[in-house]
Amino acid sequence: MQKIDKKIFRVLDANFNRTREGLRVCEDILRFVFNSKTLATEFKIIRHKVSSCLVQLNINLFKFLEQRDTLRDVGRKSFSIELKRKNIADIFFANIQRAKESIRVLEEFSKLINKKAAVNFKALRYKIYKLEKEAIKRFLTLSHLR
Repeated sequence: MQKIDKKIFRVLDANFNRTREGLRVCEDILRFVFNSKTLATEFKIIRHKVSSCLVQLNINLFKFLEQRDTLRDVGRKSFSIELKRKNIADIFFANIQRAKESIRVLEEFSKLINKKAAVNFKALRYKIYKLEKEAIKRFLTLSHLR
């Protein structure tokens, strides 16, 4: 494998965590609020497939941890907008956006390491788009969540 700039490990680590976290929030909303076993399971499957794609990069996860520097991360501070969730729909949509954006970053940076992993991240991103559309239908049926 080619030598990888250590800064890329930071990007991959942050976005791997961000993707899985966002997907988990969406999964739990669909599981516990909507009681949708089907959609919750689909989100769970994607979350696990993100991990499988990361394995395709053939990078020891300790490399990520070595480069993680949360105390000096210039983007660590929360923005006030992140604290202004009005309802469950706001939480869902913020997290689905987080997952889509971060999986796109994983897709792009994977191109530097393993093109097959990049293609797989892209496929997962499109699955998330599809699931997002299906989840929106659930939100529209519950007026108290809008």
